[in-house]
Amino acid sequence: MQTTHIKKLLLASAIALGLGSGAAHAEVKIGLITTLSGGGAALGQDQRDGFMLAVEQNGGKLGGQDVSVIIEDDQLKPEQGVQIARKLVNNDKVDFVTGIIFSNVMMAARTPILDSKTFLIGSNAGPSPISGAECSPYFFSTSWNNDQLHEGGGQIATDQNYKKMYIMAPNYQAGKDALAGFKRFYKGEVVDEVYTQIGQMDYSVEIAQLQQANPDAVYVFYPGGMGVNFVKQYRQAGLLGKVPLISASTVDGSTLPALQDIALGVITHAPYAPNLDNAQNKQFVEAFEKKYNRSPSLYAAQSYDAANLIASAIKKVNGNLQDKEAVRKALEAADFDSVRGDFKYNTNHFPITDWYRVDVVKGENGKVELAAQGVVFKDHKDAYYEQCKM
Repeated sequence: MQTTHIKKLLLASAIALGLGSGAAHAEVKIGLITTLSGGGAALGQDQRDGFMLAVEQNGGKLGGQDVSVIIEDDQLKPEQGVQIARKLVNNDKVDFVTGIIFSNVMMAARTPILDSKTFLIGSNAGPSPISGAECSPYFFSTSWNNDQLHEGGGQIATDQNYKKMYIMAPNYQAGKDALAGFKRFYKGEVVDEVYTQIGQMDYSVEIAQLQQANPDAVYVFYPGGMGVNFVKQYRQAGLLGKVPLISASTVDGSTLPALQDIALGVITHAPYAPNLDNAQNKQFVEAFEKKYNRSPSLYAAQSYDAANLIASAIKKVNGNLQDKEAVRKALEAADFDSVRGDFKYNTNHFPITDWYRVDVVKGENGKVELAAQGVVFKDHKDAYYEQCKM
């Protein structure tokens, strides 16, 4: 009888302290996998900084709960991403995983995360299988399906009446998705479709070949350092300003600081730009620039949204993360203010949002910047959601 009484007292104390079944976590653990070394390091830095800004703005909490963020560098290596993913779910026992810049890392790392029924909030890479037949109730994106990022490039090229396009991308999942997305909305002729090595930095041979093809315009997808080098070499060849260059994730907030005036005139397509006119974005841009002394990129914006999405879900379930079904429904509600404006989820857990033509221009202050020029797609859905059977 004495032992039973002590057990009851201990149980009551545990519940009072939030340690009992169904109670709020003492601390929410989040694993952030990103690329912090090599040619994609600038993208990963922005992804990390956007997420941590949201945590800082909330006093080290998300959804009212204390947060511990474990940041890991995948080095743009799928095998490294898998090792990190296993460590986060098996050893660190994280409640959420977020981040992941590159699709080859995402395709590898997602398996141990999702198999463990840990929620993965992707804030960049969106390979097509994950948005279609291989969708998961534990995967959510605050970015896009890879194809979506490039479909607007095809629409822009069609709208500009470019009859012949030369298109290029690195030879990996996101590169293939990129050119597939472009071709889905481009109505003219693709005179050549070229895939280069991932991480390649010298494009002199490819640029000479595209000059011989004499296209009306060129479309490329080269994220990170690949994009910096391609645009520099394209300008050096005398093509920029003569043969229009359309791109996605080639000239963006992570690469523009290294390019500056060299990138003037490049046309891009994105679901975000720093000049989007909504209250959440205005405060985000101001806070990001004040803290990091640079404008936020798409990668920072998506990661900031990921933090606020997680916060909204934690708040909705009152910190009870053991109820996976309730957490899933809370994430699906997407009850947070996005820097992109209106934000809602499709049935495959990818966003339905507006997409913009974003040009590289000289701002009023004389600085080179990315500025949204108008909507290309309104409430745009990806091409694969009907294949998702959730």
